[in-house]
Amino acid sequence: MIDLHTHSRVSDGTLSPTELVSLAADRGVTLLSLTDHDCLDGIAEARAACAAAGIRFLPGVEVSTSWDKKTLHIVGLGVDPENAALQTGLARLQAVRDARGAEIGRRLEAKGIAGARAGAAKIAGEARLTRTHYARFLLEAGHVKDLQQAYKRYLGRGKPGHVSVEWASLEETLAWIHAAGGRAVLAHPLRYGFTRAWLVKILTAFKQAGGDAMEIVSGRSNPDEVAVSAHLAGRFELMGSVGSDFHAPSAWLQPGVETALPTGVKPVWESLPA
Repeated sequence: MIDLHTHSRVSDGTLSPTELVSLAADRGVTLLSLTDHDCLDGIAEARAACAAAGIRFLPGVEVSTSWDKKTLHIVGLGVDPENAALQTGLARLQAVRDARGAEIGRRLEAKGIAGARAGAAKIAGEARLTRTHYARFLLEAGHVKDLQQAYKRYLGRGKPGHVSVEWASLEETLAWIHAAGGRAVLAHPLRYGFTRAWLVKILTAFKQAGGDAMEIVSGRSNPDEVAVSAHLAGRFELMGSVGSDFHAPSAWLQPGVETALPTGVKPVWESLPA
C-alpha cells in the first residue's frame, strides 16, 4: 500500500499532516509522500508523524506548471525541502496564488456572491486561498449542490470566477525539482481531459525537458486507464508512480493505492535513496 500524491490543509486538503498520516496508517500505507500545492510547509510535521507511525516517508510537492497555455501538475518526489532553488521557485508561485485568490473573490462578489473571499479565507485558515476553498465556500453557502457544480458553474474556464495565470514553465519546474534531488512526475495524465494527440505532445515535451516518471495509478484509476498509462510510460521511457490525490476523507477515495504497477514499469520510488 503506497501513496505518493496526497494533500493536507497546508494547501487545499482538509486534514492536518498528522491527521493525514494517521488515516494513512489505519489504511495500511507503508510508503507515503505529502505533495501539497506549491508548498513545503507540512513536510516536517508529516515526516515526524510517519516516523512515529512506522511509515516510510518521501518529502514531496505538487508544482503548478504552465505549458503551451495549459496548466499541468508536476509532482516532485524525494525533494530536499531546504533547497534554495526550490524554495525560491515555490515562493514565486505562492505570490501568484495570492493574487489569483484575491481576484477570484473579487469576480465572484461582482457576480453577486456576497462574502466570497472572506468565506473562502475562513475555510482556508492559515493556508493560501485556492479554487478548492472557494468551491467549498460555494457549497457551504448553498450556491451549488456539490463541489463539481461549483467548478462547472463558477470556477471552471470561461466561468465568472475563473482566473488565468502563468505558473512556472515546464523547464523551470523540472530544474527546481532536480536541484532539490527529487524526481519529476507528471501527475494524473489522463485527468486533464486532453486528447491522445495532445497527451503525446505533452509527454514528448516532458521527456525532452528531463521528466522522470508519470502517475500510472491516480485516484480510482480503472484497469483500462492503468493499461493506457503503462503503455505511454513504456513508449516515453518513464518510470511509474501511484497516488490517490487525496484531499479529504470520502466514501470513494482514501489514502493508499492497492493497485500494483504493471509488469515492465519501473517504480519511481526505487530510484530514490532509501
